[in-house]
Amino acid sequence: MKINGQLSESAVLLELGRRLASRRLERGWSQAEVADRAGVSKRTLERIEAGASSQIGNWIRVLRALDLVDILEQLLPELGPRPMELLKQRRKRRQRASPKREARGGPWAWGEDA
Repeated sequence: MKINGQLSESAVLLELGRRLASRRLERGWSQAEVADRAGVSKRTLERIEAGASSQIGNWIRVLRALDLVDILEQLLPELGPRPMELLKQRRKRRQRASPKREARGGPWAWGEDA
């Protein structure tokens, strides 16, 4: 089932729990093993896999135990710089370097002919 905005909260939780259980079974681990690795009770893992509401901290622990915590980056990716910030940074960047005045025969002074 594809998760989208049309699904109810309970349907999304049920699908996420089903997917989590599939990943666990893919590794050949029991609920007790994953719960122990995650530092949560077996009952908590059972509830998560059954689609019951759970604390996000428990989800993170279970994902870490299954070596899946990196997928949270896709959930809310970090925003890059805004377009106006990029423009401001571009203006501050030097475009060319001018030679030192001493290299042109000494410092400039008023009244000198160029």
